Amino acid sequence: MLVAVLTYVGYGVLTLFGYLRDFLRHWRIEKCHHATEREEQKDFVSLYQDFENFYTRNLYMRIRDNWNRPICSVPGARVDIMERQSHDYNWSFKYTGNIIKGVINMGSYNYLGFARNSGSCQEAAAEVLKEYGAGVCSTRQEIGNLDKHEELEKLVARFLGVEAAMTYGMGFATNSMNIPALVGKGCLILSDELNHASLVLGARLSGATIRIFKHNNMQSLEKLLKDAIVYGQPRTRRPWKKILILVEGIYRYSCSTALACGLGLMEGSIVRLPEVIALKKKYKAYLYLDEAHSIGALGPSGRGVVDYFGLDPEDVDVMMGTFTKSFGASGGYIGGKKALIDYLRTHSHSAVYATSMSPPVMEQIITSMKCIMGQDGTNLGKECVQQLAENTRYFRRRLKEMGFIIYGNEDSPVVPLMLYMPAKIGAFGREMLKRNIGVVVVGFPATPIIESRARFCLSAAHTKEILDTALKEIDEVGDLLQLKYSRRRLVPLLDRPFDETTYEETED
Repeated sequence: MLVAVLTYVGYGVLTLFGYLRDFLRHWRIEKCHHATEREEQKDFVSLYQDFENFYTRNLYMRIRDNWNRPICSVPGARVDIMERQSHDYNWSFKYTGNIIKGVINMGSYNYLGFARNSGSCQEAAAEVLKEYGAGVCSTRQEIGNLDKHEELEKLVARFLGVEAAMTYGMGFATNSMNIPALVGKGCLILSDELNHASLVLGARLSGATIRIFKHNNMQSLEKLLKDAIVYGQPRTRRPWKKILILVEGIYRYSCSTALACGLGLMEGSIVRLPEVIALKKKYKAYLYLDEAHSIGALGPSGRGVVDYFGLDPEDVDVMMGTFTKSFGASGGYIGGKKALIDYLRTHSHSAVYATSMSPPVMEQIITSMKCIMGQDGTNLGKECVQQLAENTRYFRRRLKEMGFIIYGNEDSPVVPLMLYMPAKIGAFGREMLKRNIGVVVVGFPATPIIESRARFCLSAAHTKEILDTALKEIDEVGDLLQLKYSRRRLVPLLDRPFDETTYEETED
């Protein structure tokens, strides 16, 4: 309660100083005039709402240096960052020419460690680049349908355990351009309140009626399903043509306002898929599962949240995922019944109008997926999946032991650490970079106003030495900024950090 009150007080102080700075700008007393509207634009229609404008210039600009940091290396376990400075209070940046070397990367979605510039995946991609070139220069329906596309889609279908699959060059468009092909007017979409912006955009573009249920709340979802069946469509009361449930494997919410400010939120929670499937069967609805972050990162064989819960892939009508995280590539896929995929090939805007996926990118996906499946003749893929699970449990346990409040499921490699107060967003990000740790920090409007946080993404490429180094620095910064809010700590009983039985909860 005290933390919440202090957080609101912090925002109140920043707001008061914001109005004071606006007053000083108006009378040309403040030296920095970047936030002042130019004379020739005063008659223009405003691009932003008043609050968004106020928030951006008076709070976001104070901590803008924590985002869009340019890197100049492979986003592996360590990364090189280009140093930059601002002489106008973060309104613009200039590069110093220096490189911050070997920064521990705790921000990239490199779950299985395939983001690297050497190894079998990269060698195979280089060979395909020599043979096919970098781009296709056509859509799949014209002359951009390569044998590599067919090979990749058959492999994805086998990996998912479905009849067929189709791949796309962009993960965001996989959602936003395919949902309108599946539902339209007279259909109902039931969407989790923390669904990603790509799902939200796709739902809006479809023209279907959209209703939101509380995050991972099955009672809220069931109530909407009951109401949809009992009352039907508004005004006419006719039955809905389709009811489509939209959920994610691991949630990574991004709202439109947050995206405009360059912010994004990772919740780290895992969908309650068995219960969702039970409800969709009970009420005869369709299920669309977005596995952008869970594919490769969850399950004993890395096949995502369906594998994690030991469910039948046929119970999910539309299986969507991306290749940008666990596979170290780009693009996305849709998997399901052959009839569904055949329909999307002719009705999806992304399939009909978008340029098809690049050949070397496809080879990166093919090679990494075969590695995960064990078809490369090694156990490397299985070891990466196991290593990620161990790293996730270890890192989460250690943070709890230190007294931090963290969100999300215990098996989720996305770890949000709560900062709460606005002043601590920038302070945490800067302090960590000073200590050669690269992290992502997030605040309002990407989060609720009192739930600012730092986000860590675990990778199989992280060694225990790297994690211990990062944890040591996080511990010190936590003490420095007084971030250890938890009253319940995990205390290690033995020196066996990977053993789930060696911890107990104690009250401070």
